[in-house]
Amino acid sequence: MSARILIVDDEEIVLRSCVRILSDGDHVVDSVQDGWAALRKLDEAHYDIVILDIMMPKIDGMKVLQHVKETHPDVDVIMVTGLSQVQTAVKSMKLGAFDYLPKPFDPDELKEIVNRALEKRRLLQENHKPQGENGASCRFEGIIGASAPLREVFRLIEKCAPTNSNVLITGESGTGKEMIARAIHRNSLRRDQPFVVVDCNTLSEHLLESELFGHVKGSFTGAVANKRGMFDIANNGTLFLDEFGNIPLSIQGKLLRFIQEREFRAVGGTKTQTADVRLITATNRDLKTLVAEGAFREDLFYRINVFPIHSPALRERRDDIPALAFHFLKFYCRELDRPASDISDGAMSLLLNHDWPGNVRELENTMHRAVILASGQVIRQADLVSILDASPRLDLEIPRTGEDLKKVKKIAREKSVEEVEKLFVLETLKRNASNVTKSAEETGMQRANFQALMRKYNIRVRDTGSNSGDPDSD
Repeated sequence: MSARILIVDDEEIVLRSCVRILSDGDHVVDSVQDGWAALRKLDEAHYDIVILDIMMPKIDGMKVLQHVKETHPDVDVIMVTGLSQVQTAVKSMKLGAFDYLPKPFDPDELKEIVNRALEKRRLLQENHKPQGENGASCRFEGIIGASAPLREVFRLIEKCAPTNSNVLITGESGTGKEMIARAIHRNSLRRDQPFVVVDCNTLSEHLLESELFGHVKGSFTGAVANKRGMFDIANNGTLFLDEFGNIPLSIQGKLLRFIQEREFRAVGGTKTQTADVRLITATNRDLKTLVAEGAFREDLFYRINVFPIHSPALRERRDDIPALAFHFLKFYCRELDRPASDISDGAMSLLLNHDWPGNVRELENTMHRAVILASGQVIRQADLVSILDASPRLDLEIPRTGEDLKKVKKIAREKSVEEVEKLFVLETLKRNASNVTKSAEETGMQRANFQALMRKYNIRVRDTGSNSGDPDSD
C-alpha cells in the first residue's frame, strides 16, 4: 500500500536518512525542518503519515501533534524520540499519536512501524461501517468476518456440514466455537431437528453422566423420577459437547461405546437405548497432550477427531476487528438506547493493536462498556483507554545483546521500555564486573550509547580509580 508521508525533523541527516529509507517503495515522501513548515504542508496537501520529532525549534513536536489531530484527525502521526524523551512519547500516544520510534533506529524499525500504520489504514478503509454492519461478505450464519483464517473456517463448515461425520472444534476460549457448531448444524441435513448443547465443564462427574445418558427413578439420592438424557433428546439431531477435554475418564469409555454402537444405558437402568445423533465436540485444551499424559483416551480422540476445525484467535484475524466492533456498537447502542454510532480512527487503532486474550468475547464486552462510557456519538480513544489496560505485561528474559533489546522494546514499547532498559544495563554490568567497555562489547552496542543508557537511569559503577562514580569510567 503506497502512501504520502511527511518527515519533520530539525536534523538534516535524519531527514535525508528517512527519505532514502521510505522512498524505496511507492511512497511519496516530503520533508521539512520545523513544525510550522509541517503545519503549512498539511494545509496544502493530504498526507497519510507524519513522522514527527519531539524536540524541535520554534514549536515542539507535542504542540504540532495536538494541532494535527485537531485539524487532520485521519493522519497517523509517528513520534521520533531521543533516549530522554520516552515519557513524553508515551504522553503523545494519549494525545492520539499512532506510535513512537526511539532514536537511534535502523531502517527496518522505521519501515516496520510505517507498515503497521498503513495496515491499520487499509483495515479501516476495507471494513468501515457499511460492510461491518450489513455486508453479506462479512457474515456466514451469524459469524462475522472476512479474513483469510475465517474464510478457511467457512470453507470447512461447508465441506463437513452435509455429512454425518463427527467434528472436533479447537481454539481458545471466546473464539466462537459454539457458533461454528451451530453453523454446521444449520447447514446440515439435520437442520430441522434438535441442536442440543452440553457444557461439560459445569457439571460434576455424576451429574454429567446423568445429563448425557439420563437416569431412572431411585438410581441415586435425589433421583425422584426418570430423566431423559441429552443423547435421547438430541435424537435425529446434533449434540454439541463443549469443553470436551474436561470429561472424566469414566465417562469417556461410555461415550466411546455410544460412538461405536450408537447405544447407551441410563444411569441405574438395564435397558439399552439407541439414538441417531451427530456429535460435535469443542475444547480449548490440547487433547494430544492429554492423551500423552493419560488423561484422555486415545481411541476416543480418534473417534471424535474425524473432521477437525480450528477456531482462530482474534489476534490471528485482525482484519475482522473493525467489522466486529461496528456490529457490537450497533447492537449495544440499540439495546441501551445510546447515541454512539461511529468509532474514531484513534479508537480503532487501539482496537486493532490490542492482543485480545479474551478474543471476540472480550471485544464484545469492550464495546458494551465503551457505549456506556461514550459522551457523544463517536467512540473515542479516551473511552477505550480505561477499558483496555493497554500497558503490556512483561514476562520476558532480560536481554543479553543489543539485538535482543530491540526486540523486547518493540513488544513493550508503550510503558515498559524504561524498565527493560534499566534491567538490561544493570544485568550487563553485573555480568562484566561493572566494566563499561566490556559491557558495551558484550551487547554489541557502541560504548557511547551504552553510557547514555547508564546516564538516563543514573546508574553508576563502583569506584575503580580517579573517576569514581562516573558512568564513563571502567
